[in-house]
Amino acid sequence: MFAIIETGGKQYKVAPGSAVVVERLAAEPGATVEFDRVLVVGDQEDVAVGTPLVAGAKVLAHVLANDRGKKITVFKYKAKSNYRRKTGHRQAQTRLRIAEIVRG
Repeated sequence: MFAIIETGGKQYKVAPGSAVVVERLAAEPGATVEFDRVLVVGDQEDVAVGTPLVAGAKVLAHVLANDRGKKITVFKYKAKSNYRRKTGHRQAQTRLRIAEIVRG
C-alpha cells in the first residue's frame, strides 16, 4: 500500500515502514504525527484519487529526528562593480518513519 501526502508545500510518496525527510515539523523525536492531507491512497489494483483530498484517509508516522540539511552556498556577484556576497544555508528538516496508512 502507498499514499501521496502533502506537507510543507511539497508532496511525498510514502509506504508503511519507509523513511522520509520532510520540512521541519513542530514535534519532538519519538512523537507520533498524523497527516490528513492525503492526495492518493491505494495498492496495486485499487487506487483512490482525491478531489483534492481522499476523504477520511490519514497517514501516521513516528518522528525519528529533527535535523538540518546539507549546507548550500549562496554566492551573489555583479560584474565590474566589485560586489560579492557569500553566505550559506542549512534547511531545517524532520526525519519520519511511516507507521500506517488508514484508508477513508
